[in-house]
Amino acid sequence: MAAELANAAPLRVGGLTPLTSIDFPGRLAAVVYTQGCPWRCSYCHNPELLDANAPTALDWPQVLAFLNKRRGLLDGVVFSGGEPTLQGSLPAALQEVRAMGFQTALHTGGMYPERLSALLPWLDWVGLDIKGPQQRCDAITTVPGSAAKAWQSLRCLLDSGVAYECRTTWHAGLFSTAELLALADDLTALGVTHWALQECRTPETMAWHLTPDQLALLGTKFAAFTLRRAA
Repeated sequence: MAAELANAAPLRVGGLTPLTSIDFPGRLAAVVYTQGCPWRCSYCHNPELLDANAPTALDWPQVLAFLNKRRGLLDGVVFSGGEPTLQGSLPAALQEVRAMGFQTALHTGGMYPERLSALLPWLDWVGLDIKGPQQRCDAITTVPGSAAKAWQSLRCLLDSGVAYECRTTWHAGLFSTAELLALADDLTALGVTHWALQECRTPETMAWHLTPDQLALLGTKFAAFTLRRAA
């Protein structure tokens, strides 16, 4: 194992949040943002991380040095992006962080289900983006086949028993309210119990069309339902 870690290519890091209490439920954590994502969602809130070949903000050894100083102060480390599973060095990075005594979390769009499946033994929590109903996912990501990959990842995650949250960022221009409600039914049918609905609001997006009754209905479908309003 030590030889594998020594030979792994360094993780490409696009940024670092030293402390967060919201990105890894129940833990104080740092967030490592990885560089590169194969999808091009219109509402992406980290567009500077999309280009996999862009200059990195930090070297991986710098991140490890920072984490070493935070032993005993932080509970965990979140790998976000960008898309962390794009990088072949992520397994080694996770193992290094766990060897330092930190718990690990992953934010992912689920575009590489085989890679996610292999990573699950090294993860304590996963935040999985469900972009929308299966018939809308490819249009949202602008990449054909996105829906099949993401929903395969969802099934792998649910089967693993790893703690998780599914989250969907939505405005009415992406897909209709009826489709949103149907998506909730599809998720519960698969066994999803933790779902967060995140409001997407920009000058170009359409306003929400959810009534209090509809929001209350969504809340009854999941053991844990979170509504995240845009700032």
